[in-house]
Amino acid sequence: MTGPVLHLKGEILVGPHEVRPEAWVVGGRLTFERPTTAGPQVQTLHGFVLPGLVDAHCHVGLDAHGAVDDETAQAQAVADRDAGALLIRDAGSPADTRWMDDREDLPKIIRAGRHIARTRRYIRNYAWELEPDELVDRVRLEAKAGDGWVKLVGDWIDRDTGDLSPCWPVDVLTDAVAAAHEEGARVTAHCFGEASLYDFAAAGTDCVEHATGLETETIAQFAEQGIAIVPTLVNIATFPAIAEPAKEKYPAYHQRMIALHDRRYQTIGAARDAGIAVYVGTDAGGSLRHGLVADEVVELTRAGFGAAEALSAATWGARAWLGRPGLEEGADADLVVYDVDPRREIRALQAPSHVVLRGADLS
Repeated sequence: MTGPVLHLKGEILVGPHEVRPEAWVVGGRLTFERPTTAGPQVQTLHGFVLPGLVDAHCHVGLDAHGAVDDETAQAQAVADRDAGALLIRDAGSPADTRWMDDREDLPKIIRAGRHIARTRRYIRNYAWELEPDELVDRVRLEAKAGDGWVKLVGDWIDRDTGDLSPCWPVDVLTDAVAAAHEEGARVTAHCFGEASLYDFAAAGTDCVEHATGLETETIAQFAEQGIAIVPTLVNIATFPAIAEPAKEKYPAYHQRMIALHDRRYQTIGAARDAGIAVYVGTDAGGSLRHGLVADEVVELTRAGFGAAEALSAATWGARAWLGRPGLEEGADADLVVYDVDPRREIRALQAPSHVVLRGADLS
């Protein structure tokens, strides 16, 4: 999908420290060279231009009950797109959304295959549920099914103990991470509590989702090993509601979830201060609606991130981490335009004036 030549004027935020005064979109691709034969159809867009935002933890094709139909999945993707999220890392879904790759008006998706969870230790209808002796083989299969990522469920409530606990023996987990790496995939994991983070650090994981249980020792381990985190603070905000139904039957679990919630900004701020790479993700598609990427960037600023840092976690830095281009010569023109400078008013991200995907202005 390519429209007329676009002339971008204002401040083209190529990187956190690089700004260009103008750029063009020709044939769906970005260029910083003025076209010699633009023809009569030139559309000028004024404003502050960012690379298309990244939602690095999103579930297109999933709702609170499991896989959804294609029409619902499309509506989810459109909501993300209209919010400016043009690159999605789908962090686990039972739905087949490969058909979206043929739709030039929908965001680009990097898939992690389907969640892999311990039997009866995750949300029903979401994951492959299995026992430790099956983990390595399933990881290899999901590594082949995804786009370079595998998603494990690292901890969940254990009804025998009444609290969060790790799902996998660390030796099996280590073999599973190694198997994913052998297949050319990176590993990320759902981890709420403290204990599972020690195991995933020992196993050599690449990333952890939520990471609410980080504490001094695991923060140091993650920083030393280069393990990234995607906090999903807009989801962590729902912990009290998640925990409330368990208050009487599982009081230890309830208390832990409340404690993790209460120290969420302190935890993620400490990770940031230690040099851990932090990226924006919303966890949309389970119980959360889609289109929350700007809200998550705002949440990072509440954890002590400067505006430029928070923006990078959703744009330049996130795209480099996922191996996808930003505002680069010859790259697909996936970009978002704002009337107000988001470096000075971070909430400007909530009101894009233009969303350009593959060179087409979809606003």
